[in-house]
Amino acid sequence: MSDFVVVIPARYASSRFPGKPLAMLDGKPMIVHVAARAARSGAKEVIVATDHAGIAEVVEHHGYTAMMTRAEHATGTDRIAEVVMKRRYADEQVVVNVQGDEPLIAPVAIRTVAKNLETHASAQIATLCHPLHSGKDLANPNIVKVALDENGYALYFSRAPIPYPRDAMLRSAQSVRLPARFPGYRHVGLYAYRCGFLRCFTRLKPVSIEQFEALEQLRALAHGYRISVAITQAAPYPGIDTPGDLARLRRFLRTRQST
Repeated sequence: MSDFVVVIPARYASSRFPGKPLAMLDGKPMIVHVAARAARSGAKEVIVATDHAGIAEVVEHHGYTAMMTRAEHATGTDRIAEVVMKRRYADEQVVVNVQGDEPLIAPVAIRTVAKNLETHASAQIATLCHPLHSGKDLANPNIVKVALDENGYALYFSRAPIPYPRDAMLRSAQSVRLPARFPGYRHVGLYAYRCGFLRCFTRLKPVSIEQFEALEQLRALAHGYRISVAITQAAPYPGIDTPGDLARLRRFLRTRQST
């Protein structure tokens, strides 16, 4: 497996949690925890891509690399594409997008998506999923689901229940036990890209299914690009979207330390 790079997009102006990357967690800013876990993944380079000088300063103070990027980027993918352009990476270089709000991201998960892309030459993107076990999660629109083909490539991502277990869901969508061997998976928002694809992706026209579902990865599928999806049995700790999420994580860490 050739070396891979991790880029962590980290913007300051989050609508639900302004300044989120600098929020303190266990004595360090959250973005530093993410960078530390990314560094343990075996990546040859870890870059925090930000639009805020304070974030860059904190990252570099803790010994990691930061790169200033434009403030007007609509998505983290656009910010990563700017890093790819500035670094002049080769088209086949694999870049892993690690979200800046996942301080408990597992280093092995980062390695897994990078290796998955390396070993699937026909894919331009690789990502992760894990099995769903409850009808409540399957019906939850805040949980993104993915349907796979027989070779582990994504057929579709949706906030709706896919695939739909008709007989079971007719009984009770909120409390039903999903059937044995049900092929329902929760998408984990961790991506590996080939740099050549990233150079193309930012120029692709957005599509209606992407806009209605609010899922950027559907643009790639709609334009004919393939996404290889690895299945992990371990559900990751969810990302931090709000101050309430951060408070729950702090309680979780205190409980874990005490036990």
